[in-house]
Amino acid sequence: MSNNNKRVALITGASSGIGEATAERLAKAGYRVFGTSRRAAPGAGQRLFEMLPLDVNSDDSVEALVQEVMRRAGRIDLLVNNAGFGVAPAGAEEVSIEQAKSIFETNFFGVLRLTRAVVPYMRQQGSGRILNIGSVLGFLPMPYGALYAASKHAIAGYSESLDHELRTRGIRVSVIEPAYTKTPFDANMLEADAKLDEYHANRATVNKRIQEVMANAQPPSVVADTVLKAATAAHPKHRYTPEGLASRLRFLRRFAPAGIVDAALRKDLRLDDNPAPHSR
Repeated sequence: MSNNNKRVALITGASSGIGEATAERLAKAGYRVFGTSRRAAPGAGQRLFEMLPLDVNSDDSVEALVQEVMRRAGRIDLLVNNAGFGVAPAGAEEVSIEQAKSIFETNFFGVLRLTRAVVPYMRQQGSGRILNIGSVLGFLPMPYGALYAASKHAIAGYSESLDHELRTRGIRVSVIEPAYTKTPFDANMLEADAKLDEYHANRATVNKRIQEVMANAQPPSVVADTVLKAATAAHPKHRYTPEGLASRLRFLRRFAPAGIVDAALRKDLRLDDNPAPHSR
């Protein structure tokens, strides 16, 4: 199939991990894929998709990217908002307002920028699909990960609301909510800038537990398969959870009593419910 007859997909954060796996999966499924990265990605010549530079925190960079994709392909049928970064375990009190803003700047407002830039072209086409990579933390709490969880809750609410606004224009919006996924994601995690001794023990406990789970986490290909399923669904859903842990957590959140979910979460993270002694 020539490039002129292929559906066109734009994927942010495609230099590694979920973004790269998704770009490769869509390319194999027949899409013409444009991936993005802030820096030049190694091995670009061996990839099945084209790579373009993008800083999701810059209005000018986003506009330039979308214009370049339109120049090359003439349309955008699928936008996958994947770019984002993680936050190392820390109490919410240990994250400054400036850091909180930086988390939302990339993880939420980056999604907003790309979506706002692409939607006008999809409206002109009368069709399109937008898939935002969220997390199970978009429907579950995360002790010692409150700001990251907040950004993913924001994506979930934005995605569902936007879908209602755009579906009469032939555009559908869904959020993909994976659980732990084995990627280089944690290599660039943001460390809290106002750490307190009061949180040291629990912070270390949660971090240890996360490392244990990550050792057996699913590969990003599982998420990529879910993205393809959502992209091609005749009747798309608001939310998609990949098979495995994410689907089990979604089931528990939906059907289990809140107290059971709360207790299970604390038990899994090894959090002690006994109050700490007051310091003087």
